[in-house]
Amino acid sequence: MINSSLLLAVQSVPSTPEWSPAVGLTMILCNLLAIAIGYWGINKQNRGKGPALPVEMPGMFKGFGVPELLATASFGHLLGAGVILGLGNAGVL
Repeated sequence: MINSSLLLAVQSVPSTPEWSPAVGLTMILCNLLAIAIGYWGINKQNRGKGPALPVEMPGMFKGFGVPELLATASFGHLLGAGVILGLGNAGVL
């Protein structure tokens, strides 16, 4: 026999918010926050070890390369998904 409480737990999936401009803006803000945290959190000695970005960056982001961008954008998407799910379950989004 299948445990009925286990079956009930599998069936109670929380709803996720549908895409809207507010959801997109939330993800953009989380990514910008993660890039700012990553820029100030990565030591200056370890920054820019990999390939450089193919675009001209402002002087503030000097030495910010592809590995740093990929790492901070990945963190930003994880942060954004959590914030969007949290705000969606709270009824804000």
